[in-house]
Amino acid sequence: MLIDGDNAQPSLIEYILAETAKYGIVTTRRIYGDWTVPQMSKWKDSLHSYAVQPMQQFHYTVGKNATDSALIIDAMDLLHAGTVGGFCIVSSDSDYTRLATRIREQGLFVMGIGRSDTPKSFVNACEVFVYTENLSPQAERKAQVAKLASSNWTQKVGRAIEMAVQDDSWAFLGAVGSHLRQLDPAFDPRSYGYKQLSLLIKSCPELFETRESKIKGKTSLVHVKLKS
Repeated sequence: MLIDGDNAQPSLIEYILAETAKYGIVTTRRIYGDWTVPQMSKWKDSLHSYAVQPMQQFHYTVGKNATDSALIIDAMDLLHAGTVGGFCIVSSDSDYTRLATRIREQGLFVMGIGRSDTPKSFVNACEVFVYTENLSPQAERKAQVAKLASSNWTQKVGRAIEMAVQDDSWAFLGAVGSHLRQLDPAFDPRSYGYKQLSLLIKSCPELFETRESKIKGKTSLVHVKLKS
């Protein structure tokens, strides 16, 4: 995990670590910034609590972001060392677009975490992108959920179902979720107020139909299809 300290919120570090843990073990935790400036002081309490290593990078020239360069150089060193299987880049800066693309060209997993106004170029360069608004406590993101809920997510789900549909016109929900990530790496049911994709789909029974089947009486498989 490589964090752009100039471009991330220290209040969310606990939620960021919990989110990345869903995809693997975070062996490297680094945060980049100029620790001599007052703006970085808000991060200091979080560093010890969550074992995040601070990486010093002075701002040599006004208007130039040296933090980006330092993070990118370290990322390439880690990539060529071959000691990690994936990267999480925490930033809302489009300057990391090429870095994410380059890492994926090597066949490694790339996850991005940033604000909902992160440029699409960086979002789409990642395999998975999570908006920080979806990591905030529920009370803090009600307004954001209301805003995003107005967007037309049903078209994306419909396209994903069509990509995953089987001969019987039903699609396995897991496959639908995978295709949704391909269509939009930032697609997240939490953006619309639901913790799970199945709950989001069930919120529109006029468009989608679901069915569940159990395997050995324990595991439930969910299938979905478009209504005529």
